[in-house]
Amino acid sequence: MSVLHNTIPRKELQARVLAEPDARMTVSFYKYFTLDDPFSFRDALYLALSKLRIFGRIYVSQEGINAQVSVPHTLYSSMEDMLYAFHPSFSDLQMNIALDNNKQSFWVLSIKIRAKLVADGITDTSFNASDVGVYIDAKTVNKLHDDVNAIFVDMRNDYEYAIGHFHKALAIPGRTFRQQLSTIIGMLQGYKEYPIVLYCTGGIRCEKSSAWMRYHGYKNVYQIQGGIINYVHTARAQGLQVYFIGKNFVFDKRMAEYVSEDIVGSCYQCGKKDDHYINCRNNRCHKLFIQCLTCSKKFSYFCSRTCMNTWLYYIERS
Repeated sequence: MSVLHNTIPRKELQARVLAEPDARMTVSFYKYFTLDDPFSFRDALYLALSKLRIFGRIYVSQEGINAQVSVPHTLYSSMEDMLYAFHPSFSDLQMNIALDNNKQSFWVLSIKIRAKLVADGITDTSFNASDVGVYIDAKTVNKLHDDVNAIFVDMRNDYEYAIGHFHKALAIPGRTFRQQLSTIIGMLQGYKEYPIVLYCTGGIRCEKSSAWMRYHGYKNVYQIQGGIINYVHTARAQGLQVYFIGKNFVFDKRMAEYVSEDIVGSCYQCGKKDDHYINCRNNRCHKLFIQCLTCSKKFSYFCSRTCMNTWLYYIERS
């Protein structure tokens, strides 16, 4: 019987990946479609990806799949062929290749079952999630960015927006996607007739967001095809101006990808321009925050003196 979970310590897996002679690339993809048996789908997908030495974090639900994976360069084409044939809904799957592949992103393969791909809090049974906004390519994105009436809306978390975003984009308040959806309708109530461009990292949040806005009467709703990742790739390839500035936050070991040299974030402690995220050294806090080099030395990688003193006291007592 095949083992459908990792049995090797993560530190050993990390060492193995770092010692691999083959370079790896980070790829993300998602798809909304109906899955009657997510568990059987998960098991079959785990076996298929394992054969190709693919690591990553994947969520599966009855409404589809959301995946971020690390694959050897030499096996990327094999992964594409396998996925396109794996399920009928995958025939037009869009692969978003990471902007920065100079660092390893994953060491283990994890596929988890979730109630929803992104927790949205939507309970209205009359809501049609498939009635989404218009997909737009990089050229159209730039055209709308130059339109003084167009409104760009960042549907990511506030800490993602803090280190990089489109130059004219609005951030929607809320620590979770659920909170943002409850805010965005009222926040943009006076702009129903304006062109509204939604974007996120790879596009998955915009699927629900654009459908939610259309459900509430917004007519001119657009979403960037493939999100930030595909926009930057395409704009660079076509020699277009890239209007996204700063870093693109990613949910793996890399934490961020450089898009431009602009530093749009600021140190949590001193306010100096910076965009380097860390987690507080106090494991009981583990706060994700931006910290400049000076404050890293001053606070020893803690988010506050309280956390630093609490942790040192704990170490002394243990």
